[in-house]
Amino acid sequence: MDNNFILDLSIIPKELRLLLEIMKTENDDSIEASIKELISESDWESFLQLAMHHRVYPIIYTKLIKIDKRLIPKNVIQTLYQEYQKNTFQMLYLSGEMEQVSKLFTENQIRLLFLKGPVIAADLYGDISLRTSKDLDILIPIDSLEKAEELLLSIGYEKEVVPNILNEWKWRHHHVVYYHPKKNIQLEIHWRLQPCPLKEPKFNELWERKRLGTITSYPVYFLGKYDLFLYLVSHGARHGWFRLRWLLDIDQMIRKGLELEEINRLNDKYQNRHIVGQALILASELIKTPIEGDLIKLTEGSYSKKFAQNTVYFIKENESLTNIMSNKYYKRYRFSLMSSLQKFFYSMILFYPSSLDAKTLKLPKSLHFLYFPLRPLLWAWRKTKNIKNSS
Repeated sequence: MDNNFILDLSIIPKELRLLLEIMKTENDDSIEASIKELISESDWESFLQLAMHHRVYPIIYTKLIKIDKRLIPKNVIQTLYQEYQKNTFQMLYLSGEMEQVSKLFTENQIRLLFLKGPVIAADLYGDISLRTSKDLDILIPIDSLEKAEELLLSIGYEKEVVPNILNEWKWRHHHVVYYHPKKNIQLEIHWRLQPCPLKEPKFNELWERKRLGTITSYPVYFLGKYDLFLYLVSHGARHGWFRLRWLLDIDQMIRKGLELEEINRLNDKYQNRHIVGQALILASELIKTPIEGDLIKLTEGSYSKKFAQNTVYFIKENESLTNIMSNKYYKRYRFSLMSSLQKFFYSMILFYPSSLDAKTLKLPKSLHFLYFPLRPLLWAWRKTKNIKNSS
């Protein structure tokens, strides 16, 4: 890592510092030595809340049970154990559903790649109980969306209702959510890895580099090694790394070995260098991921350092994704991640009509084309109305 740069972590609370210290240490003696001072100053209820928020409680539990039991309150260990057990059952449950959906889609000639879930946990950690997942994320070709929906509805899934005019979903979204009320399982069908206008590989490219999962009897496919790395980096960066679990994923991939040449090839093609550098800096500074050899070069860019520092605000916030995304600071941060060309296309998308325009001024479907010229006026009207309501 670039030894001339150190993240300013002064705004991070002591409970989060304790969480990070536990995550970054690799043996029992080191954990005890590094956390003794923080333990006496930390609020354990806040600590548990942070472990749950950042989705790192499985790792935290497996580390804490190996140290002196007198250091950690009994109720803390019990709570972590209960959540660890619950997550293990959840991941086993999702594994079964993952296999069923893979079989259903494959038998109906739909190619699919799993983006998260148990198959990723097994690949990164070697144990599905060490990573959390609340749902299944699947990538399919965009021309298979209609057929996939028919299949999911036929086995009891219900589609989340999303307002849509003039096919705005193609420009404003990159996935659609389905929920199975009886199984209590959420499934996201993606036709892109990331929202527009971010540049990314075509589905056929990803399919050519796919890997076969090892935890199911029926074949389950997921992203190739470097495609998965760049997907996780892009996903984490786009969300301001507000969950530490995403950095643990990056840590696991780096420890397994990554080649700079292959990363650079994809960086140049998809303009990801600055966010890869950001991820490496955060992983190194926060959880002591070993960034060595040629990978150090990726941490030296000024933009990577700036973006890494900016995310400390989101990491310490302990806020939901909805609250984070509505934050003005987050919106500026996300816009700053884009290249000049991406910013141009993003600005163009803003001129595309949305369901909010339809709520502001209801027009018959035959006149929906009028939303294009009317959009600036409708946007201004909503802003003026909001100002009046808040005054």
